[in-house]
Amino acid sequence: MSISTIRRQVKNVAYNFSDAQVKVREATSNDPWGPSTALMSEIADLTHNPMSFTEIMSMLWKRLNDHGKNWRHVYKSLVLLDYLIKCGNEKVAQQCRENIYSIETLKDFQYIEDNRDQGMNVREKAKQMVSLLYDEERLKNERTKFMMTRKKFMSGSGISSDGSVRHMRKSDIGAAFESELEDARPASAGEEEMQLQIALVLSREESEKEEELRKKDDIGLQVFQKLCF
Repeated sequence: MSISTIRRQVKNVAYNFSDAQVKVREATSNDPWGPSTALMSEIADLTHNPMSFTEIMSMLWKRLNDHGKNWRHVYKSLVLLDYLIKCGNEKVAQQCRENIYSIETLKDFQYIEDNRDQGMNVREKAKQMVSLLYDEERLKNERTKFMMTRKKFMSGSGISSDGSVRHMRKSDIGAAFESELEDARPASAGEEEMQLQIALVLSREESEKEEELRKKDDIGLQVFQKLCF
């Protein structure tokens, strides 16, 4: 478990965050990977609960106001909002339109880290969302298409509406896998760049962990040798 995850869990308890708020915080964390489709789907379902809806949107607007080194909070909040607009309560899109200025300002988001323009990811996503929110017909079509795809995936995964698992055919599994694979593909050059950066970060962290373990092993061996000799 990473330090950031532990820190987030401590805050969840200290601030007595609700289940909905905890899920949003997890989906929009600073961890160098995107929110899972499963987690976003859970949050989308929660938007149909009046109290959870308020908690989810409040947390998202707060995350969208972050800046600087917390650019991942902002980017992931846009990713989650985009998902909720298409798959959650229709009130999500309504509230986004009412507060569209908060999203439009992110088209100018700036942050440079290690000589990389991390703000590009935020700017691109903000532009896509603003364009979608201003086009009611396209948004309606996107919601219809997205809900149908989600329903097919749930069916292909062998999960019924009551949560029970059904028998799956190979063709169903293949279709579900293809759908999930398509969703995972980057929608723009900005998202593709972010995925590459995430892969590099994970690779670097893995190397650092291996180096740390090697050093610990060396120290342990030295202590053992001193005790024996």
